[in-house]
Amino acid sequence: MAGTLYLVATPIGNLEDMTFRAIRTLKEVDLIAAEDTRNSIKLLNHFEIQTPMTSYHEYNKFDKGRKLVKKLEEGLDIAVITDAGTPGISDPGEELVKMCYETGIRVTSVPGPAACAFEAFLPTDKKEREEVLKEMAAETRTIVMYEAPHRLVKTLKLLSERLGDRKVTVCRELTKRHETAFQSTLEGAVAYYEANDPKGECVIVIAGRSREEIRQEE
Repeated sequence: MAGTLYLVATPIGNLEDMTFRAIRTLKEVDLIAAEDTRNSIKLLNHFEIQTPMTSYHEYNKFDKGRKLVKKLEEGLDIAVITDAGTPGISDPGEELVKMCYETGIRVTSVPGPAACAFEAFLPTDKKEREEVLKEMAAETRTIVMYEAPHRLVKTLKLLSERLGDRKVTVCRELTKRHETAFQSTLEGAVAYYEANDPKGECVIVIAGRSREEIRQEE
């Protein structure tokens, strides 16, 4: 049985911001993949975490990513941490998550500090909503927003119309027993949730515009 990849958020500055769950997870996994092992060893030593550690960063993310996926397929549980914040959101981890999804390996998040564009719920006022959508269309950062299950399909359709068919992950019941993460494009997510009635509070994670797209328009 394949292992699980844990994306573990670490403090941006104050070590006291580390959660009990994050500490337990780092102690229980078989291996920790760290952006900078020299920096992360300070965190591990502070919390007396003795789990083996290996480097995983921007410059080895493809080769090391394949090696980590192989270990996950063999049944090892692996946690990814960065110097600070949440892996995959403005920090290394995105490519490894993609590899895991393509291989069918379970990925889950241990939440904490993150750098992203947080939009919460879309405004109910039409004019204000259009202004927010216009800003989101130009956003290069990962966009994170909330939505209620009964409005999810309508919101996904609106996002697809205004933002284009970007990559999206729809997470439901995060950190709870029935947590799920559906990865697709906005159009694909619309089709999926039209056929599968969503339940539970939803978090929509949308890829920001790539700088290559912006350069092509200039």
